[in-house]
Amino acid sequence: MPYLIDGHNLIPKIPHLSLESLDDEIELVVMLQEFCQRRQKQIEVFFDNAPAGQPRARNYGNVIAHFIAPPRTADQAIHNKLIRLGATARNWIIVSSDHSVQGYARAARASVISSETFAQQLMDALKDKSTESKMRTEPSLSEKELEEWMLLFNDENSNDKSDSYD
Repeated sequence: MPYLIDGHNLIPKIPHLSLESLDDEIELVVMLQEFCQRRQKQIEVFFDNAPAGQPRARNYGNVIAHFIAPPRTADQAIHNKLIRLGATARNWIIVSSDHSVQGYARAARASVISSETFAQQLMDALKDKSTESKMRTEPSLSEKELEEWMLLFNDENSNDKSDSYD
């Protein structure tokens, strides 16, 4: 199921992200891209207070970021998207802890999860990916292999030392 995300509602729920940061939206988008790759998902994220002249929507692979200019809000844009989706809204997951956004989603029969819950899922997905990548780049040795390497290096080091002192 694809996601519709209330971006500025999610940012404060994610460790190391802050609404005070100038790059908070792009930092979230980068994290969402990783999530989409890992979980094979599609996401549309909505942000309030887009600066004048900024494109309304940007495509970042499996993440589409919508920047909503005043006087409209991200909440209104999510509501409008749900209306446009019609009966297919039930195939979407709405991420927000805002009660009005959750109300729109429930009225459209979409699934709802809180920003806190999704933030945990996002962090788990990113943690899984970093663990998986470490496992690929840092293969572990068996006890026997480790002993063989230690013997090999200790022998080489002792030979080097004796050669260098002659």
